[in-house]
Amino acid sequence: MWYHQLYTGGIHPDARFPRDRYIRVLERLTPFISKSEEPADLEASIRINNPKPIKREHLLLAHDAEYVDRFLAGSLTEKEIRRIGLTPWTDDMIERTLLLMGGAVEATEHAVQFGGISANMAGGTHHAHRAFGSGYCVFNDLAVSALHALNNLNVGRVAVLDLDVHQGDGTATALQHVQEALTVSVHCDVNFPFRKSISDHDLPLAAESGDMLYLEAVEEALDLCFNHQPDLLLFQAGVDALATDALGKLNVSRLGMKQRNDMVFERATKLKVPVVVFMGGGYAKPLDHTIDAFEDLFTQAARWSKVQ
Repeated sequence: MWYHQLYTGGIHPDARFPRDRYIRVLERLTPFISKSEEPADLEASIRINNPKPIKREHLLLAHDAEYVDRFLAGSLTEKEIRRIGLTPWTDDMIERTLLLMGGAVEATEHAVQFGGISANMAGGTHHAHRAFGSGYCVFNDLAVSALHALNNLNVGRVAVLDLDVHQGDGTATALQHVQEALTVSVHCDVNFPFRKSISDHDLPLAAESGDMLYLEAVEEALDLCFNHQPDLLLFQAGVDALATDALGKLNVSRLGMKQRNDMVFERATKLKVPVVVFMGGGYAKPLDHTIDAFEDLFTQAARWSKVQ
């Protein structure tokens, strides 16, 4: 798993975004963290890696050079910054973004090289488009990781499974002409973004759908993903479908989210398809419910990794 203290520290304390979720999830995972290269003798063992900043050339796989360079120079307009959110921006915002993207790329490289499950304890930035950011997303780590795998890591096919409550609109547009990359999104129909993109497969759900309808859609999404016969699965694992999420509306229980995670990891493990987990959204009130769900997600990933 990849993590950096700037995942929290690079966001201003006054930002609306719940920045503390990263450090709080790390604290919850402390009993499972292994200090050595060898897996610990635990039911679930997690090794934490610090990411390096992503290279500009990797950002250009999914983003326009002019947008990338203006962000790196700190010259985005106020309108562009407001559209992204995370305001007020800190002096560390550029470095934080590059580290977050670097964590995604390194987790992808690890999954391709060694198989199993790897994760970035941030990201899932599926609202970022080629030439602009949106919805707390500067660059699109899912699109960059998919294209990096296809172009540079000898991966033949990638499936992007987006189970965040919000549609992966930026990912859909970034990968729409890439036949080797399949995009599948399960989301709440009456939620941000209000102008949806077209994924390869969209499975919209009505508000208040609850566990049964949500898990039925997840099962269908998994069928679609694995019918693509991917060599790599990118899993946007947002937990904002929770009933207590302030931005969610799908009314899914914590148990339902755990069942979702097991469905994904079990299918990928049986078919020996490597998985990269991207953290995605989570805005519960109280935030403890989001932290609980992310703790479940990462410990479940670690347990399934032991099955490999």
